[in-house]
Amino acid sequence: MPISRATPDRPVIGLVLTGGGARAAYQVGVLSGVMEILDPDRRAAMANPFQVVCGTSAGAINAAAFACRAHQPLRAIERLVRLWESLHTERVYYADAPRLMRTGLQWLGMLGLGWLMPRLNIYAPHSLLDNAPLAELLAQTLNFRRLQTNLNKGHLTALAITSTAYTTGEHLTFYQSKSQIKPWTRTLRRAVACEIGVDHLMASSAIPFVFPARAILTGGNTLWCGDGSMRQLAPMSSAIHLGAEKIFVVGTSYQDDIHRVARDLNPPYPNLAQIAGHTLSNIFLDSVSMDIERMERINELLGQCGENGLKSQSLRPISTLSIAPSRSLDDMALEHLAQLPKAARTLFRVLGVSPRLGPTAGGALVSYLLFEASYTHDLIKLGRADSMSRAGEVKAFFKEWSE
Repeated sequence: MPISRATPDRPVIGLVLTGGGARAAYQVGVLSGVMEILDPDRRAAMANPFQVVCGTSAGAINAAAFACRAHQPLRAIERLVRLWESLHTERVYYADAPRLMRTGLQWLGMLGLGWLMPRLNIYAPHSLLDNAPLAELLAQTLNFRRLQTNLNKGHLTALAITSTAYTTGEHLTFYQSKSQIKPWTRTLRRAVACEIGVDHLMASSAIPFVFPARAILTGGNTLWCGDGSMRQLAPMSSAIHLGAEKIFVVGTSYQDDIHRVARDLNPPYPNLAQIAGHTLSNIFLDSVSMDIERMERINELLGQCGENGLKSQSLRPISTLSIAPSRSLDDMALEHLAQLPKAARTLFRVLGVSPRLGPTAGGALVSYLLFEASYTHDLIKLGRADSMSRAGEVKAFFKEWSE
């Protein structure tokens, strides 16, 4: 029997996809495994189990792609799997030698002459890499008109995409919903109702320094926006505001990576690749676990309130299930470094990336920017295996929905 849409007897389930550049291929593998667990017969008539879909950075792209085909969730995931497994770096950012050399020379010129000739700053590059090909890919792949149709027909309730406004320092949640949901505001956090498009996805996935910021018109003002993983202290809050009662989270961080300690008592000075990788890891630091801890404490407090007490509060109990990589994606990225275009590979090696020096020598940096099919295929395979290994938990989490 196909899974049904939400009813008063069934909870609204939210899907939260965190950021991580190329690591987001792992999320597609997890969702592929979940769909098979929920519907092993792979029936095309299966309804979307996620009424609220939220994404950040590359997770925003996966979220939007899924929402645009929420009327056919199995096919939506299959299309995402095919897209990620056929991906190449040149479809995400320019990786040819002339462009990389031109950008490098511009940066050197600004560093060498900018302080003598301030007017040259207007010619400064906006980022290390140009991801214009990604915008073209998204425009060709996603059907945003179908997104509104899916909302109107009840295949999902809302889609939310998060970004960070460099102009104001706010963490922004752009959302499109079936019904009118009043925008919410918290300290340095603001929700904006709008029609989501390619610009919002490009802004949400604009890794600082790596990809250029995007200009978004918001409330009559133009804001320059970057990656949504910055200042995202409560990654599940958007799903809760949009009505989710249960939240399924797919992360991209392997927890043991943060516990690696070099045994060398006199290690060399960290190179640029190590510093850049550590910076990105901090930007994409998976704060889901901390958010879940806070939520569990709130659930315990709410459990001590009587039914009348709960009615007088704006809070409600939220149950969660989170799946994250079971092995280091940094290690996996270094295994596929040779698949990068030669110019990009040379750039990373100049920065200090080298498999011979171990995973701490640039593995983190490469893991976010290695958009090659061999790597993404392995990430999808890992994600699928991780979800299948927790099939019992997945079935229990979706039990009320599938009954």
